[in-house]
Amino acid sequence: MSTKNYYLQNPKFYVAVDCIIFGFNEGELNLLLLKRNFEPARGAWSLMGGFVQEQESVDNAAKRVLSELTGLTDVYMEQVGTFGRVDRDPGERVISVAYYALLNINESDKELVEQHNAFWVNINEVPSLVFDHTEMIEQARNLMRIKASTAPISFQLLPKLFTLTQLQKLYEAIYGDAIDKRNFRKRIAEMNYIEKTSKIDKSGSKRGAVLYRFNNKVYCKDKKFKI
Repeated sequence: MSTKNYYLQNPKFYVAVDCIIFGFNEGELNLLLLKRNFEPARGAWSLMGGFVQEQESVDNAAKRVLSELTGLTDVYMEQVGTFGRVDRDPGERVISVAYYALLNINESDKELVEQHNAFWVNINEVPSLVFDHTEMIEQARNLMRIKASTAPISFQLLPKLFTLTQLQKLYEAIYGDAIDKRNFRKRIAEMNYIEKTSKIDKSGSKRGAVLYRFNNKVYCKDKKFKI
């Protein structure tokens, strides 16, 4: 049997990517969702996705979809897994590769987000979603929680300068549990790559709070991270 005939005798499927985009704002973990204005499932809520093009890798397709929605190109992304249930998409047989991304909400292009009819939704208030998107989000959250405990990926969700209160609230939002302030700050003090700056954030009080920053160069030398 020729190579051509071997391929021809097998079915062809659509390959798509779906992006689970996390953001953090005012102490809350958020998810970027679309109110669909196209079929199938017009009017329903969904993740942002798209089809992989002929001259495009799956990774590049996910980066393109993310950029088209947020205007950002240098974003932390990690593959969640492949979702291929036969009846997962009512339109056609579609196999989707899901990715989760972490970004600073304030750095995204608000006009682009609005053009796509997308909205930031509190992670605890996510509405019913189409297809298997809820399953994708659950798996992405689990992966993020595991990774965030051993690698500094959570700083992707913060501005370059942040307070220790913001950092603690971020980890509480990621894990869904309260963290003892004293123990948390003691642990942070042991991390020399979380640097104290001379700047003060006075948005919360007259006295203000010291701003910190994450130093990736120092972290790369240390490579020890555990929250």
